[in-house]
Amino acid sequence: MSKQILVTGGTGYIGSHTVVELQKSGFEVVIADNLSNSKAEVVDSIKEITGIEPQFEKTDLSIKDQSDALFNKYKKIEAVIHFAAYKAVGESVERPLEYYNNNINSLINILSNMREHNITNMVFSSSCTVYGQPDKLPVTEKTPRKEAESPYGNTKAICEDIMRDFCKANTNIKCIALRYFNPIGAHESALIGELPVGVPNNLVPFITQTAAGIRKELSIFGDDYNTPDGTAIRDYINVTDLSRAHVVSIDRLIKNRNKNNYEYFNVGTGNGLSVMELVKTFIKVTGVKLPYKIVERREGDIEKIWADTSYANKELGWEATKTTEETLLSAWKWEKKIRSL
Repeated sequence: MSKQILVTGGTGYIGSHTVVELQKSGFEVVIADNLSNSKAEVVDSIKEITGIEPQFEKTDLSIKDQSDALFNKYKKIEAVIHFAAYKAVGESVERPLEYYNNNINSLINILSNMREHNITNMVFSSSCTVYGQPDKLPVTEKTPRKEAESPYGNTKAICEDIMRDFCKANTNIKCIALRYFNPIGAHESALIGELPVGVPNNLVPFITQTAAGIRKELSIFGDDYNTPDGTAIRDYINVTDLSRAHVVSIDRLIKNRNKNNYEYFNVGTGNGLSVMELVKTFIKVTGVKLPYKIVERREGDIEKIWADTSYANKELGWEATKTTEETLLSAWKWEKKIRSL
């Protein structure tokens, strides 16, 4: 019988791609999402890709009664992948209480229910924001965490600490935190992809919306950083590659291959690309003109970061495989499809 996985935030960008990979690997999926930054139609798109309709519950996990009701309804859950969180750096600076309430309470409610219902496996969606601006690059899992640059980043650090302490006190429960770098791209089918509500906070949807004529021009935040071309450097990872890391992490937990009951891994490509390099690569592979302007730096942004992924490569048997070129093409294909271009 297939194992049942609860995916919180499963209609969101990374969540939906992970549901596809889980179903392809033979898992049964229950999605819980409050649809604050996604649409229920994503469930239909997942079914179109995999031939299987995941079970879907509209619920807000930061509210204890709703979280309890979900776990009381689904009795066969063997593992949880927890994506559900607010995630915009700039917005978190303006609305810190909402971010702390949503991101931290949802985790506490889920862990409480895992303990009560004897669910022993969780993969948590963390972030490279926990490293702040590192003193040395690339970052390894031994790189010290720094004080977060934003309330959003701080919620990820606090959630990691909660899981660490919870696992120490509940030795039968196992958690893996995946520290993502910058996910980009869309599913090769162009049936699911990144569809932000309102003005995008992430670079690639802003690029594709500008290329599609929805935005007048792309704003590049700062060209005076200490980098070769002056623009910030990030580690951009294909969203499907990232999704596969969740599947192998679930597999590691269920098969008891973990070394400790709380582990964390960097999930990136191991390569740093500047914003300008990414923009020029998009122009090159699509042949589309892209108007852009340099504006002031954005509060909460760091100068440069990329991952050393050797630990995840070795321990999880996982690595990023898709090129930046094919990833940007997948994002453009998705944008054109949703705009009927």
